[in-house]
Amino acid sequence: MHVKQLFDLTGKVAIVTGGGRGLGQQMAEGFAEAGANVVVCSRKLGACEEVSEGLKNLGVDSLALQCDVSNPEEVRNVVEQTVEKFGRIDILVNNSGASWGAPVEEMPIEAWQKVMNVNVTGTFLMSQAVGKVMLEQQSGKIINIASTAGLKGTNPKLMNAIGYNASKGAVITFTKDLAAKWGPKWIYVNAIAPGFFPTEMSKGLLEAGGKTILEGTPLRKFGSDSDIKGVALFLASAASDFVTGDVLVVDGGAHAM
Repeated sequence: MHVKQLFDLTGKVAIVTGGGRGLGQQMAEGFAEAGANVVVCSRKLGACEEVSEGLKNLGVDSLALQCDVSNPEEVRNVVEQTVEKFGRIDILVNNSGASWGAPVEEMPIEAWQKVMNVNVTGTFLMSQAVGKVMLEQQSGKIINIASTAGLKGTNPKLMNAIGYNASKGAVITFTKDLAAKWGPKWIYVNAIAPGFFPTEMSKGLLEAGGKTILEGTPLRKFGSDSDIKGVALFLASAASDFVTGDVLVVDGGAHAM
């Protein structure tokens, strides 16, 4: 297969949760640029509708849906509407996420539960619902968005969000276990662990500790608007057809120090 064919998503159907902004929007645009029809969903329908219209301008079809990934009924609705419109689901990106900053001893249980519900339960519910379609197809690629925060502990002066760290660690283990269970059915499950990208979620953190973070990053820069697209395309395409259960770290080399 020619290398251009390896990365071609023409005719494929992708769902990107949290697709109305930030990394989700970037990945959705990357898939559309590679030829995929893309469903973007999040709790904020208006943002998804704007992104969806932009994707259509790239020459593909797109659908915008409202979805709280921790709500089984809304998750089921996204899957049903996607299959009704496109007939299949080839790619799922579990990107919706939440965080809450507080010292461990002061973390409200409600905040802990919210982060776990979105980041862990949401990843499970979407994977379960989409997985039923993929199991019937005997094909599919699931990409879970973890974080470098899920690989190790973090200095509380830079990032004091134990629920977020714990949830992303859970996503990494979930990825590996699901890959082991669904690999024989030709469903690939991998994760991306981004470092620091300027997004709405990371804005305050980067303003407070950006200089220190850059000093600990060999490439001395934060992730750009295009740094996640190629990685996601690799894991969504035939180029990664011998890769499953892996965690691809995209952090400018910070994990190496």
